[in-house]
Amino acid sequence: LFSGAKMGCFTFIKVMMILFNLAIFLSGGTLLGVGIWVKVDGESFLHIFGTLSSSILQVVNVSYLLIVIGAILLVIGFLGCYGAQKESKCLLMMFFSVVLIIFIAEVAAAVLALVFTGLAETFLTGLVTPLLKEKYGMNSTFTSIWNATMTKVHCCGLNNYTDFNDSYYYNAYGSYPRQCCDMQEVPPFLGVLCPGNWGIATSCHPHLHGCLLQGCFKQILHEIRTNAGVAGGVAAGIGALEIAAMAVSMYLYCRLDEK
Repeated sequence: LFSGAKMGCFTFIKVMMILFNLAIFLSGGTLLGVGIWVKVDGESFLHIFGTLSSSILQVVNVSYLLIVIGAILLVIGFLGCYGAQKESKCLLMMFFSVVLIIFIAEVAAAVLALVFTGLAETFLTGLVTPLLKEKYGMNSTFTSIWNATMTKVHCCGLNNYTDFNDSYYYNAYGSYPRQCCDMQEVPPFLGVLCPGNWGIATSCHPHLHGCLLQGCFKQILHEIRTNAGVAGGVAAGIGALEIAAMAVSMYLYCRLDEK
């Protein structure tokens, strides 16, 4: 009777493992498909779903991020689902190892983000600022994403409005993006141009109220810290799921020796 109960428990956990990882696999395939769609035809994606909401995802290339996350979820889902179905110790151990590596990487990233915020800002500045100078105003998808970010978060550039100095946009239009200004008329002798509501250039000075000084990185970081409880709860939930997945895979792995 006890042996039958153990087998019933094993079968139940195995089925739950298969269903859970099947959901992960399908989610990964969906994200991968959306990522490829955004990469190939980002304009139609934005047209259908509207401008992207404010988040840290808008600081990096969304399509590549979705593709990477989707591919990782596909691998994890396949290893967990197929490994449990075939009762393969090799695949279950691979599943455990991949999830453990991701868990360690997430913990390390969280620690680095908390301890080395300045280093993260320096890294993003070196990565994103050149893209702003080269692609903003030239690439429609990139421009739409940044316009949505700056409008929603009320910020300008990654660090501040100077990210657009000597950029393609500034050289082409002789002004900063409209999102960097509050549209208030300021005496023209102050000398920093921002486009107006109808495409008419109005002048604003970065040291007054005409232009937004705050960069998007600091604003997004402020929003994350303001909502630290929610972010921490989500992170804790993801971590708990990963720990549970590792525990279940190791349970199945060890029980296979007894079969």
